[in-house]
This record gives sequence, structure tokens and C-alpha cells, in this order.
Amino acid sequence: MNAPSPFFPLKDGRRCVESVPLADVARRFGTPCYVYSRGALETALDEFQTALTGADAQICYAVKANSNLAVLRVLAQRGAGFDIVSGGELQRALAIGGDPRKIVFSGVGKSADDMALALSAGILCFNVESAPELDRLDGVAASLGVRAPVGLRVNPDVDAKTHPYVSTGLKKNKFGVAYGDALDLYRRAADLPHIETLGIGCHIGSQILDPSPFAEALDRLLLLVDRLAAAGIALRHIDLGGGLGVRYRDDAEPTVKDYLEPLLDRLRGRALKILLEPGRRLVGNAGVLLTRVEYLKPGEIKNFAIVDAAMNDLARPALYDAWHEIVPVRPREAPPRLWEIVGPVCESGDFLGHGRKLALAPGDLLAIMSAGAYGMSMSSNYNTRPRAAEVMIDGDQAHLIRRRETVEELYALESLLP
Repeated sequence: MNAPSPFFPLKDGRRCVESVPLADVARRFGTPCYVYSRGALETALDEFQTALTGADAQICYAVKANSNLAVLRVLAQRGAGFDIVSGGELQRALAIGGDPRKIVFSGVGKSADDMALALSAGILCFNVESAPELDRLDGVAASLGVRAPVGLRVNPDVDAKTHPYVSTGLKKNKFGVAYGDALDLYRRAADLPHIETLGIGCHIGSQILDPSPFAEALDRLLLLVDRLAAAGIALRHIDLGGGLGVRYRDDAEPTVKDYLEPLLDRLRGRALKILLEPGRRLVGNAGVLLTRVEYLKPGEIKNFAIVDAAMNDLARPALYDAWHEIVPVRPREAPPRLWEIVGPVCESGDFLGHGRKLALAPGDLLAIMSAGAYGMSMSSNYNTRPRAAEVMIDGDQAHLIRRRETVEELYALESLLP
């Protein structure tokens, strides 16, 4: 088991979130259920802000990691802005009172409607990822009679040393402007009447545990910044993206300080505001997925523990064989067995954990740890399963921050043929 978290303690033989037993959460709100620690969220953000003391910097939380309004509000109240990739995420950020001047809009497929919405809101910057996107944005800005604030997301062709599904900074990836094309595209942007060129950025991947690729990518960006300055194009900010990983299993998790110090050293003396887009690092280890054992099904080859959570609730294991620690809410003093932790969805890939050594009985509650990022935000209604409830724990108080869906709501938008 990972080192115990102060926000997910075992008290008197009962797993808790802060001061609330998870068994009490299950009793009040049912299962499956996502449960988050407000203290863990705030502590994760504070670690970044402390490391950035004295720097001209802005944290823009990556909304895609966990987009619940309560999560966004907690982070915004402590000064965070937002990194968005859709008009829907923009509306979420604005709905909780997020400052549009702290919002950056990333993503390779921005629609004209989304651009117009963001321009009308007055966001900080668009991270433009292609020449056609730049032309579209210039046209949308012209139709509104404004200038669009722009930074190019440059693909530095750096290996992030992470899972290929979450690597975003290589030539073969769909993201960003090719490094060799960036200078010409900046020159083109400077000539467009409704584009205001403000910055440069990159994002090389997710769940990165070796900080060295971040420094390598920054070195490449700064070479380009200097070439742009020599060409008369002065930038105001540099967006270093996100991607710093968290401990899921036995990973050697770098500290935020170890990650940022080499970057801040390289930027010292430059008149560039620093933007950062952490997502998983802020929320990943701030949440668990609470689930109940429905059946135990021993077999000749494998033993199956069938729980009420499934791949539609937490897609990461099925999507790229991600590992999450699974712990009993109330450990049993009985001989353990190896169990496949699987859900009721009608897919062989519906698993949450392979070969877990646990003492189990039907009705037991399990906590799937490190589920705060890319859990609820990637969930679906496959098999017409209502999505889980979400609960935020604040000390000894449990707050329902998203109620469980009903089946009727799942087909409310559908119509029968006459």
C-alpha cells in the first residue's frame, strides 16, 4: 500500500476521508460514489503556489481532469485560473465565478461558436494549435470587432517518457504547431489585423514522473523566444503546460519544487509571465471511488469480486491498463485471496483491478484510491447506467456536490418515432 495520506486515514479500523468514515458516506449517498477531500485539493494547490513565491505566475487548472463545479470553486477561491478545451468547460468556469482573465483556451478543434463565446467573455489567451485555427480565430474576432489574444502551442518534439496515450509533445502527436513551422506562423499572426500575439506554450504529456523532459522542452521554447525577439516579435508570457504526475502505485513522485526549480532557473531575468496548467497533480490523489461488493465468484483460474462500480464509472483501467490501489473500507481479519475486481458492465474489459490480495465478503465496501482525476470527468452511461454521485468532504462535513442520475434522465432527451 502507498504511504498513508493524512486526508484518507484509517481511524479505529475504518477508512475515512478527512474526519468522515466512508461507510457513513455510502450509507447517506449510496454507491458507486466519488468522494473528494477539500483539504487535499487545497494542499495540492498550495504546494504550487509556495514553489512559485516571488515569480510572476498564474496557475490555470486543467478542467478536463475533474470538472465538478465544487472542485472548480474551491480552486478558484484560492486564486487558480483555468485551462479549458471546450466551450462547455468555459461555461463551467464562468458559472462558478471564475475570472475570465485567468482562462486559457487550449485544444486542437475549437469551433467558431466556442471562439466567439471565449472572446465575448474576455479570456486571457487562446493556445492556437494550427494555421487554419489561427485564420478562423482572426475571422471570428473580426466579426465581433475585437482582437483575439493568442499564444501558439508549439510542439517541441520532446519524449515525455509516459504512456503513449497521454504523450502529446512528439512529432507524431496531433497537438501543437510543429517546432520548425512556428517562426513563420508567428510572423503570419503578427500580420493579421484581429490577432494580438501574447505568448508561447507547450504541453508534452500527462502523468510525467521524470522532470527532465519539462526542462528539455523549455530549452527548446526559449531558443524560439529569442529568435522571435530578434525578428521583432516580443512575447509577454510563456505557458509551460501541465503533466506532472502523481503516485498511483510505487511511483517515485517528484515534488512540485523539484519540478519547478529547474524551470524557474531558466526563466530568471526574462520578462515573461509564467502560466502553468496542472490537472491531475491537483486532483488525482484528492479523491476515491467508493464501491460495494455485490458478489464473489471463485473460479478454477481466477476469483472474481463483482462490484457495483464499473468501467463506465472509472475508465482508466480499461482504457490503458491503469493501476489504482484498492483498499477495504473496513479491513477484515481473515485470510486474503487474489481477486479480480470487476464491474457488472457487459464487456470483458470491465475491470478495476487485477490480482488484488484482499479478504472480502459480499456487501463489503472498497475504496479505489487516486480516482480524483479522469474518473468522473471520463465517465459514461454505457449499459444505461446512471453516473455516480459526487461528495466533497470538508473536515467532518459531507456535502453532496452532484446527485446520482436517474434512468429517466438518461432517456429524457430521446423521442419515439410517430
